[in-house]
Amino acid sequence: MIYYILSLFIIGLDQITKFLVVENMDIGESIEVIPGFFYLTSHRNAGAAFGILQGQMWLFYIVTVIVIIAVLYHLHKYGKDSKLIGIPLALIMGGAVGNFIDRLLFGEVVDFFNVYIYTYNYPIFNIADSALVVGVLLLVIKITADEWKEKRNKA
Repeated sequence: MIYYILSLFIIGLDQITKFLVVENMDIGESIEVIPGFFYLTSHRNAGAAFGILQGQMWLFYIVTVIVIIAVLYHLHKYGKDSKLIGIPLALIMGGAVGNFIDRLLFGEVVDFFNVYIYTYNYPIFNIADSALVVGVLLLVIKITADEWKEKRNKA
């Protein structure tokens, strides 16, 4: 149950922050938060990560539904036995649903975190994107650690 609460928290936080951006900023407007590094920039993305596959909403709908079904299955199967699997899956679920809501309602995703790393402008992202990335990274770390542990035990 805690995993669903975490997912709902991510979805809620994501949707509230996107609403605030849409209501209070014009598209393209940018607010400097940390000079030369971090800005809030109102942006819309009709594609996937890094703006790829622009306008391919049918693909995103199918992939998102498949991801949500897979996450629910794995959450029920493995989440109750391991928080190190349940938490990343809850983050992935929250992120996937958060961006799915935008795609269903608006045909695009509201992005606003804008980071510059020296002269590189990292693609603008949102809370849902952050949850997805953190969830996937945590899951990869957990699976990799389990595999290393299994290999050491066999040796």
